[in-house]
Amino acid sequence: MMQQFFRLKEQAGEMLLFYRMGDFYELFYGDAEKGARLLNLTLTKRGTSNGAPIPMAGVPVHAVDQYLGKLVAMGESVAVCEQIGDPATSKGPVERQIVRIITPGTLTDDALLPTKADRCLAAYWQPVRANKPTGTAGIAWLNLASGEFRLTECRGDLVTATLDRIEPAELIVAQDQSAPEIRHCSISSVPTWHFERKDAEQQLLNHFNTTSLAGFDIADLDTAICAAGALLRYAIRTQSQSLPHVQTLTAERATEFVLMDPATRRNLEISETINGQASPTLFSLLDHCGTPMGSRLLKRWLHHPLRDNTSAQARQEAIGELLASEQLGALATLRHQLAALPDLERIATRLALRSVKPRELASLRDALQALPALRDCLNSICVNSSHLTELEQTLWVDPATTEILVRAIAPEPAVQIREGGVIAAGYDSDLDELRRLSTDQGNVLIDIETRERARTGIANLRVEYNRVHGFFIEVTKAQLDKVPDDYRRRQTLKNAERFITPELKEWEDKILSAQERSLAREKWLFDDLLEQLATAVSALSAAAAALAQIDALAALAHHASLNAWVAPELLDEPVIDIREGRHPTVENTIERFTPNSCHLHAQRSLLIVTGPNMGGKSTYMRQVALICLLARTGSYVPAQHARIGTIDRIFTRIGAADDLAGGRSTFMMEMTEAATILSASTPSSLVIMDEIGRGTSTYDGLALAWAIANRLLSHNRALTLFATHYFEMTRLPADNPCSANVHLAATDSPAGIVFLHEVRDGPASRSYGIQVAQRAGIPAAVIRQATRELQKLETLGAPSPQLGLFSAVDQTAAETQTSSLAQEILDELAAMDPDVLTPREALDALYILKSKLNQ
Repeated sequence: MMQQFFRLKEQAGEMLLFYRMGDFYELFYGDAEKGARLLNLTLTKRGTSNGAPIPMAGVPVHAVDQYLGKLVAMGESVAVCEQIGDPATSKGPVERQIVRIITPGTLTDDALLPTKADRCLAAYWQPVRANKPTGTAGIAWLNLASGEFRLTECRGDLVTATLDRIEPAELIVAQDQSAPEIRHCSISSVPTWHFERKDAEQQLLNHFNTTSLAGFDIADLDTAICAAGALLRYAIRTQSQSLPHVQTLTAERATEFVLMDPATRRNLEISETINGQASPTLFSLLDHCGTPMGSRLLKRWLHHPLRDNTSAQARQEAIGELLASEQLGALATLRHQLAALPDLERIATRLALRSVKPRELASLRDALQALPALRDCLNSICVNSSHLTELEQTLWVDPATTEILVRAIAPEPAVQIREGGVIAAGYDSDLDELRRLSTDQGNVLIDIETRERARTGIANLRVEYNRVHGFFIEVTKAQLDKVPDDYRRRQTLKNAERFITPELKEWEDKILSAQERSLAREKWLFDDLLEQLATAVSALSAAAAALAQIDALAALAHHASLNAWVAPELLDEPVIDIREGRHPTVENTIERFTPNSCHLHAQRSLLIVTGPNMGGKSTYMRQVALICLLARTGSYVPAQHARIGTIDRIFTRIGAADDLAGGRSTFMMEMTEAATILSASTPSSLVIMDEIGRGTSTYDGLALAWAIANRLLSHNRALTLFATHYFEMTRLPADNPCSANVHLAATDSPAGIVFLHEVRDGPASRSYGIQVAQRAGIPAAVIRQATRELQKLETLGAPSPQLGLFSAVDQTAAETQTSSLAQEILDELAAMDPDVLTPREALDALYILKSKLNQ
């Protein structure tokens, strides 16, 4: 047996091998030690090898899913080895083989998959010349749980942003290439020849059973084809079968979506907060979907805003029709019907892979029976939206599929086919007979006993059963002379004899094997049913995709209705015109939100945003970006009115972060992100820059902020919101009419600073930093000293000039500085009132004056 294990372990490689032995999956040697550590299993021993005990650990078959889920969450891969031979006929170890490989990106089991998120498998390939990547990179990804297969090509600097958009759970790379940096992703290496153009193309041709890839419109995507072929080869190997539900390959072009880098997605909190939480985010706010597939699609939409107005407009019109039907109650009815549906997308996939469970087929049956009513409801809504009409027509599934499921599957089937009770009564006469035999054997015995008493005249004749001798007819010794010739003696007792007849023997064989034969027959019927349903997989997948779209659109319509969102006007030029806009997430977390407007276009492309800390600058800028993102998604937006033009990319430079492990300080990270924006943004880009230049000295930071803003105005001409505390920046509009000043208003009150959160034209007059620090709980003594220092600095004006590292102060500058200090001391003495100073304050003032005199 261990020889068999070693042979299979060689196939599994570094993956954990779950070796089936009866009711357990066992792990041996290093796998056992690792599995025991990761899963908190008991480490035992089984036999010896070269005199040393063999480590062993195991998990029960019925609970294997929960253990697999834990391992996959840790980024581990598992090879599952099953018994495929018959123990009754096997000589030596039962034949076993690896039937599937479970990796983070190849999950299809419902118990292992997150309900509202996709788990994609991706492959990356970029040709290398002289040990350096050359040309464009090819990326392919496959959602094995839905069958969606896509590929794209991009420049090397966009690889990370593209992979972050896809969010793969596992990335396949060639053995001689390094993997791109991407969060929460497991990396798997395969031989480099898997990515060779000829082999990759042949893999795709074999799978799709075509002689050319021309029909997929991907002929110009050479590196992407290499990635797609390697990806498909890997996926087929893990499933140990073909992938019939993967029926097409779709190319994504660079101009299809609004691009966002990982920092932008994180800063905008689309589906994950900056702290890594799932809520509150834009997705958690909008997710009113009734089905898991609708939720997953909605998340994909939010991460893939559209550049094309036509597609976004189609979604917007569909939402409009759903909203128009709300007064008649049709939208509520539709959402109620959707909420009753199962995850048809994943059920269709498992049906194609022959891994569907009985209760999933029961859910599929109930869903197909409910589809006609849902189509009728949708028909009552559709008036002008061709998009909704097209989706409604896609929901048609051959009634024969519903009919066979109704006939074949029991109303409440067992969880597993091995438990029996899955196939409905009346579907198969042989199965019904076997079930009758296994459940009604008492009635059969009574019938035989009654008939034999009448035939023999033995009134006390009994037909009974025990585990040792099986079925028998018992006759007392006083009645032995009446026993017929066809009775055969089975056992002699003190006062009776036990007999068997050919009829009873036949019934014995039937009854004793009926349960086993019933389970075998039911398993055969179930497999045959899956074979018959295989032809419906394509239609079921299409219907599931349509239902997901309808569900996502209904969720957006419902939220728009609840929160008074409006349909934005989509334009073909770079324009952002938002009237009374609101932050979609923040407005749902506070009692009263102050709406604000934003106007950006080619002649007003950059806004200098000033105002106090905590005044709302960051919220204002993020809300503009989120409104644009929602509009390009096809959703309604939180505003009184909005006109959103073409946007190719969204950039955000917000917050302080470092990469100490990579040797990059906070300021270095800030400058790296700024460099990316300056090199990649276009007149159709939306740029949000918050406090650029604050990570260095005042003059350095101000000079950099001024130069960056000018570059954005003169060269990039991107639509930009530029928040800053450098008030010198507010002079920029005087030099460049394409910029303008706005500020977040605040005012003083007896209780302290009051933030109005209102955007007004013109620059701010103060930053109110000390007041904010006071509200944050900074000690009063520190606040008083900060106030005094601020007054001094404001009296002096601008801070003293910076010096070069090796510069010397010339005599004239030194004399000027001495004169300035003397005047400062005189001014302080003149402003001082000794009668109001405490002894400690007077002593502090004396020390300060003494220090300045020493200078």
